Amino acid sequence: MSKRDYYDILGITPDATDKELKKAYRSLARKYHPDLNPDKADAEAMFKLMGEAYNVLSDKAQRAVYDQFGHQGLEAHKHGGSTGAGFETVDEIFAQFNDLFGDVFSFDADPTVQDKSSATPRKGKDLRHTLELTFKEAIKGTKRTFKILRKHICEGCDGEGTEPGSQPETCPHCNGKGKVQITQGFFSVSSRCNHCQGQGVLIADPCVFCDGTGLEEEERELKLTVPAGIEDGSRLRIKKEGEPGFAGGDPGDLLVSIKVQPSDTFERDGVNLHYRAPISFLHAALGCTLRIPTLGDETTIDVPPGTQFGATIHLKGKGVKHVKTKNHGDLIVHLLLVAPSAEESSQHNEILQELAKKLGIKTSGKVSALDVDVNTYWDPQQDPYKNSTTKKDKKQKKKKDKN
Repeated sequence: MSKRDYYDILGITPDATDKELKKAYRSLARKYHPDLNPDKADAEAMFKLMGEAYNVLSDKAQRAVYDQFGHQGLEAHKHGGSTGAGFETVDEIFAQFNDLFGDVFSFDADPTVQDKSSATPRKGKDLRHTLELTFKEAIKGTKRTFKILRKHICEGCDGEGTEPGSQPETCPHCNGKGKVQITQGFFSVSSRCNHCQGQGVLIADPCVFCDGTGLEEEERELKLTVPAGIEDGSRLRIKKEGEPGFAGGDPGDLLVSIKVQPSDTFERDGVNLHYRAPISFLHAALGCTLRIPTLGDETTIDVPPGTQFGATIHLKGKGVKHVKTKNHGDLIVHLLLVAPSAEESSQHNEILQELAKKLGIKTSGKVSALDVDVNTYWDPQQDPYKNSTTKKDKKQKKKKDKN
């Protein structure tokens, strides 16, 4: 099968300058790069073909042979000992592409590899820990002590990884850089050095304390002040309690995720608290003074006569302290009417029947909701399903409505 003309592949003429050649290749490389065309099977083939064409035409000797003898001349030139123009894999094209577009794309085979010879200080990795608090601890704030496992610089070798008196040797395969450069023509790609595992050095006599890693694991006890009002899912940062840095860099941080146990008494909604207070229908009808628990001591609220099921009473400033502003939210009391038990109803049947008669409520035979004037006993503004929902309830309702 005859091969396509290299000039035709790149869309240039045989008299194109080096600048025009490079410009054409850059344009096509952007157009046919496989990462930018994941769903086009022919993009990779075209990308490989144009890389082959550019590799030949950018080399003056190979271009001269190609211009005079074509593809057959290149084959003869290749078998005569010169570097061939063909690419075995797309990775070889990436090597060429990397230098040309280094400011736009990165094709390092292992992006975690760092140039060890530069010894640039780098911050250590952050660690994570979960701290569980009671509801009261989260509301009031607390001081907690806990333990973590983390790595630190080995004291036996001072982080060098070698036994005292010996020194690590510079890796001869990467010259201490921790990575090797694979170059073909105009382009190159980096990958981790397999001989030193990207460390840049070889240790013949490893430290007996850390096995040559330069790091030891330790159990460390830490103290943390948790601010009042912190919410479940919040995260606190303890500076420099992560893993050691590299080449003199600062240690990483410890990120503490807060998990708060729910309360048996209150439901929290941001800085507001909700409390559901059961009261008898007589207290609701006649009014009463009701004792209510708060975050501190008990308090009392006045329930007005004729209070309907689900009515709410707001106690300003009795909620949770805001972590930043220090202002307090509200305590919202939801009044839930409790009907008499079967035993109580039986004992006071005559009184209840008399009350029903005076209110015009039918109690015998089949009773329909249509027999009752709803507006007499229910205020839409005090609908418990309207006023007692939290942010979480509203999100769930909104999601349900969409479905």
